Amino acid sequence: MVNLIGTYEGKADAKGRLVLSSALKKQLLPMLQEGFVLKRSVFQPCLELYPMSEWNLMMAKVNKLNRFVKKNNDFIRRFTAGVKIIELDSSGRLLIPKDLQQFAGISKNVVLSSVVNIIEIWDKENYEKAIDDAVIDFADLAEEVMGNITDENNDGIS
Repeated sequence: MVNLIGTYEGKADAKGRLVLSSALKKQLLPMLQEGFVLKRSVFQPCLELYPMSEWNLMMAKVNKLNRFVKKNNDFIRRFTAGVKIIELDSSGRLLIPKDLQQFAGISKNVVLSSVVNIIEIWDKENYEKAIDDAVIDFADLAEEVMGNITDENNDGIS
């Protein structure tokens, strides 16, 4: 399983090409040969960059859904809408297709934020707004999501 770390800022040029920071590129180096999948986020106005190995794991889960159940079929269609296979060019740039740029509102200033096994790609203003909006509820969310985790190795220290 991939475990990516960090939040990085960058700039997209007029064609939607984005230079990845050297720190992020170093983390992605083992995955460069396989390529990546870029898609719309389900919950936010941003894009999600999946290393191909992580995308294949996700698709294995999606493929277990019964497509003769309408809700499942609708989910699969929407989840995979606009999905693109992406590779870095010889200059280490990632090309964000126009339709995905428009979805995420990406113009020039971009934030790439690691989310465990994927990278979210945001327009910088949208990212800062989403983070500011989430600050208010984060303590409650953290308690709700992480507060009930039991671990046999838990020593009570966080």
